[in-house]
Amino acid sequence: MKRKWRIVPHDSARVEQLIRTSGLPPVVAQLLVSRGVYDSGAASTFLSTKLTELREPESLPGVTVATDRIAAAIEAETPIVVYGDYDCDGMTGTAILYNGLKLLGGNVSYHVPNRLEDGYGLNADAIRKLASRGKRMIISVDCGITSVACAELCKELGIQLIITDHHTIGPQLPEAEAIVHPRLPGTSYPFGELCGAGVAFKLAWALCQRICGSKKVSEPLRRYLMQSLTLAAIGTIADVVPLIDENRILVAHGLRMLSAEPPPGLAELMRVSKLDSASTLNTESIAFSLAPRLNASGRLGQAQLGVELLTAPAGERAQSLAEYIDQLNKNRDSLQRSVMLAAQKQIKERFDAENDPALVLAGVGWHQGVIGVVAGRLSDKYAKPVIILSMDASGKAAAVGSGRVGGTNIDLHAALVECSDCLVRFGGHQAAAGLTIDERQIDPFREEFCEAVSKQWTDNCVEPEILIDAEAPFAQLNLNTIKQIETMEPFGAGNPRPTLLCQQVTLHEPARRMGSGDRHLTVRLNQGGKTIRGVAFGAGDWCDELNACDGPIQIAYRPVINEFGGYRRVEIHVVDWKPHARVPSPKSGKRSGTAVS
Repeated sequence: MKRKWRIVPHDSARVEQLIRTSGLPPVVAQLLVSRGVYDSGAASTFLSTKLTELREPESLPGVTVATDRIAAAIEAETPIVVYGDYDCDGMTGTAILYNGLKLLGGNVSYHVPNRLEDGYGLNADAIRKLASRGKRMIISVDCGITSVACAELCKELGIQLIITDHHTIGPQLPEAEAIVHPRLPGTSYPFGELCGAGVAFKLAWALCQRICGSKKVSEPLRRYLMQSLTLAAIGTIADVVPLIDENRILVAHGLRMLSAEPPPGLAELMRVSKLDSASTLNTESIAFSLAPRLNASGRLGQAQLGVELLTAPAGERAQSLAEYIDQLNKNRDSLQRSVMLAAQKQIKERFDAENDPALVLAGVGWHQGVIGVVAGRLSDKYAKPVIILSMDASGKAAAVGSGRVGGTNIDLHAALVECSDCLVRFGGHQAAAGLTIDERQIDPFREEFCEAVSKQWTDNCVEPEILIDAEAPFAQLNLNTIKQIETMEPFGAGNPRPTLLCQQVTLHEPARRMGSGDRHLTVRLNQGGKTIRGVAFGAGDWCDELNACDGPIQIAYRPVINEFGGYRRVEIHVVDWKPHARVPSPKSGKRSGTAVS
């Protein structure tokens, strides 16, 4: 499905007023206005990332009860286990709580399930094993909010269960000792978009205050909390939650701490990923370098090693773990390319990628650890929901699947609810979900799922689009302008790096494929006499069509500063391109924007 380009109207009067009242550079003022930020107060709130603007931790629903129970368990030397999810968010949240409880004197260990053997969330067999080892309190991280049966099992076994989570809440809450969740029913926390690591950080902060008996904590605990910001930032970026409000603050300060004083394990991971020599760290540094490596350990069934790295002291063990996890990431990349090629072949042979409302793909032996990444890449490429199912080679086990929505407004979880009669189980949220299905139900499920998604397309009038903040010819791009744009960081979900439009662009040199598997594209572009290098990640298949295009093109792009060999230069990330056709100028004053086919 092709994306429409929607150019946000340029309201010059509002831009000029914001410049006068705030003193912001014109380019920043225009970008803020394009995002609905019209006055100096709103601009200050948007751009501010003061730690003091984080809400007090006890205001998070369930934190007070949870700190009471955990503080009592620490005092009684109760054996505690932090039970985290196997993705980057779960690993970082687990490390935050484990480090904190250990520092506070808790009798604590951690457990992370094996993605390939145990599946997502609390697991009955794992709980029984933990109970047999004498554990008497389980604190979940990034999971547990739908684990009604496991909560009952904990009661039967005499285990206190503290749930910390942020995922979609089911029709019945588990009967736990405490539940910490930003959207807990009957509460009104003003920001419901914290990730699992963010929730864990808030709980850890409250515990430190509780043990100290004061809002001001001791110096060792203050140092621990500041270093925990690095973990909360990584989990927040990796889980693709909106980088607004508290998430923006957590990420901004976490990135600063990561540059200044990273925990030992992260310092080693930065070394192997070559981030230790970068002059600055941003969300892209995490999203494309650190998070994939941590996620690789979970995707290949070794999430325990990820948590061990994040909690390791400086020394040889941290070094060897970082190098091993880096190798796991290379293995994950190879597996991912294999599944990606097979999935694209299946799309070409069996489905109509342009007109089908959604894609449900299935293959025997597709590695369960990478199907979520492949679903995400394909959903981005085709601008529609994609579900990838891995079928068991023996045919005895149910197929395991992962789905993504590709930046559309489709509610994936709601669509799965409509198809629940075909599924063994499922869980997740609006943008991402996991599921298990009997292989005999795949075809009926595909039909029902496509129907449910089609209904959302129709009922909600949603259409995949690229939102363009402003038109900017290449002549306007320089280091100073990009530095001004970067004052709007951290960029990510909810606050994407600005997308700009440039018309009458020609190829200065033919486009070339690059990267492993020729997945990416590099091209030198010219506009108005200025030449600039552009990169399009994951768009190697544009190459032939772009080179064959007769005449100028128009591009949607994001400007960046590339650092290489000690030099800093402006480059662009090409988001999309089309043969040139005059784009109508957006009319002033209306927020809806102009849609361009």
